[in-house]
This record gives sequence, structure tokens and C-alpha cells, in this order.
Amino acid sequence: MERLQADGALVQLSERFTNSAAFGVLFREGMDLVEETAAYLDGAGRTEAKALDRAVSLTYATESMRLTTRLMQLASWLLLHRAVKEGEMTLVQANREKTKVKLSAADPGPADTIEKLPSQLQDLIHRSMSLQTRVRRLDTTIHTPPAEHIAIGNPLVPHLNALKAAFER
Repeated sequence: MERLQADGALVQLSERFTNSAAFGVLFREGMDLVEETAAYLDGAGRTEAKALDRAVSLTYATESMRLTTRLMQLASWLLLHRAVKEGEMTLVQANREKTKVKLSAADPGPADTIEKLPSQLQDLIHRSMSLQTRVRRLDTTIHTPPAEHIAIGNPLVPHLNALKAAFER
């Protein structure tokens, strides 16, 4: 895991992520997608679903459920990390709580079945998968324990010792 050295102390970059502008953008994007999806499924999506033939209607119901489940898991992850940002919990506490969040939940069905769905639902599915991929990557970065630091000493010491020995003769 990457680390920065500031004033002699090691600081994990993952501890700073939740306070970054990038997290704010990701959080807003995720929450906006949740709201947009809910509005679609309760409005235009409901109308579109009624117009589908029976087989595609079943796919619509299945994929909208998967989409909703996926977004709820992503929202849970984002809210946990916003709580870290707000100082309501530590990253260690969030790491314990995030075990309840399933970031692999509800992957969509085969592409050929998704293609039969209304275009707006397809778009929401694709955007949610993109968000899920980004969150999974961040989750791995943030919550993977840092590798143990192995002290190798000053790499110049052998060279300095050789110079010292050469001039002491």
C-alpha cells in the first residue's frame, strides 16, 4: 500500500481518501445514480415494463431487482466511508462493518438478455456496473492491510564502509 512520509511519520493514503475531493465526487455520483434509478423504476420504467412481452418482462423484473440490490450495496459502502470522513467512525470500524456489504452482489445476467431491455434500464445497469468496478478497486486499496515494512537500513552503508576502509590503509 502506498505511503507518504510527512514529518517523520508514515501516513496511509487510504486514511486520507475519504477526505478527498475524489471521494466526494464518487459519493455524489453513487447517490445520484440511486435516486435516478428509483425515479426511473417508479415512473418511466414501470410504463416501459408494461409494454414488454412476457419473457422480456420477466427479465426486466429480474434485472431491475439486481440493479436495486447492487445500488443498495454500493450506497451502503459509500455511506460507511462518508461516516469515516465525518469522524463518526474510524477506518478500522468501517472495515469491520463493511463485511456486511456485498460488493459482488447482483451481477447482471447475460449480455444478450440485457440487450432486450429498454435502453434507459440498460444504461442504468451499465453505469451501476462501472460504479461497482470503481468501488471494488477502491475497497481493495483502502482495506488491504499494509505490507510489513522491512527495515533495510541505509543502502549507502556498504559503500561508505568500503570508502572508509580504502582511506584507512
